[in-house]
Amino acid sequence: MSVPLLALFLTAFAFGTAEFVIAGLLPEVALGLSVSVPVAGYLISGYAIGIAVLGPLLTLATKKFNRKTTVVVLGALFAVGQALCAIAPNFELLMAARVFVSALHGAFFGMAFVISTGLVPPERRGFAVALVLSGLTVSNVIGVPLGTAIGQLFDWRATFWAVGALGLIASIVIAVFLPKTAGSESTQSSFAREFKALGRQQVYLGLAIATFVMLAQYAVFTYIAPLYLEVTRLEEEMVPIMLLIYGVGATIGVFLGGRLADWNLGKSIVLVLAGQVLLFASLYFVAPYPLAMGITTFIWGGVNFAFGSPLQSRMLLWANDAPNLTSSLIPTGFNVGIAVGAILSANLLEQGMGYHNLPWVGTVVITVALLLAVISVVWEAKSTNRPPTGDADTIIVAH
Repeated sequence: MSVPLLALFLTAFAFGTAEFVIAGLLPEVALGLSVSVPVAGYLISGYAIGIAVLGPLLTLATKKFNRKTTVVVLGALFAVGQALCAIAPNFELLMAARVFVSALHGAFFGMAFVISTGLVPPERRGFAVALVLSGLTVSNVIGVPLGTAIGQLFDWRATFWAVGALGLIASIVIAVFLPKTAGSESTQSSFAREFKALGRQQVYLGLAIATFVMLAQYAVFTYIAPLYLEVTRLEEEMVPIMLLIYGVGATIGVFLGGRLADWNLGKSIVLVLAGQVLLFASLYFVAPYPLAMGITTFIWGGVNFAFGSPLQSRMLLWANDAPNLTSSLIPTGFNVGIAVGAILSANLLEQGMGYHNLPWVGTVVITVALLLAVISVVWEAKSTNRPPTGDADTIIVAH
């Protein structure tokens, strides 16, 4: 594990904390800016939309720039954006600052995935992607609770200052240790080649799979607290513990996914998604039983986050001659799924569906993702096409 990879992980951790910590501070932010808690909640959806829309645009706009310089600048601007969040005098300016940071977020992860795979041998690319991706999961386990505690102990604005400082430190580490030529190959592709790469089934079906997986996840996870309280009958103070259990499982799952990606990309995706189908279905049956729900929650976190590394590694493999647009659209697929999943569940609950039945929504949607994965893998097996580089080691990873 190299220092440059750890620096990318640290930056990913900072971005992940910036995205999710607001959920733990909504009451404080709403009170401080004189808006309702539901209105303050738009700070979360606004960030997700910014990642989905502005991230790819910023990535393409900077595609000819040196990757190291661009990532360092993104980290520095992230710190500026967090400072703007900290001093925002009203809701509108805080939203504007959050959207600004979200564009940096989308562009950073698009570049970080590409850079990370170039820092390791081909047989370790799955691990490299997993390490960057784990920055998001670890931010939920450590960054969000710590950031929330800082905001509650001092002031919600102090959290933004702290996260901005973390991002600045990470960008300095990247500036010092990341090789100057890191990711340089990705600056050579033309716009036409970038769009052509999207036409490969491993790429566009990969984006669809990512969207459906996150849709299934957030159709349930958005309302996990009331599910624990009303169906599992847990005490309110047990909810954070269950979420911590989920986060620990998710962190383990990310690295498990990296190992699976280094074993076999296509089979790993199908295997993990099949596990998710069983997991979502089991949630319905174990929900009324606290101990069983706790064990299933841990496995849920692991299985749900194990799919990211194989899926993204496979997409980048098949777009490695033009990775910029593909890599920047990966966060878009994730965040579209998050937004749609939350909206879908909200509508179903308003129409009378109970929290206990939400796992069936996840089961149906994740089954669609599994079917797409099977189609993609079988299609690839029957095709004579190979990844763009023709690298023998890379081809072994693909199959």
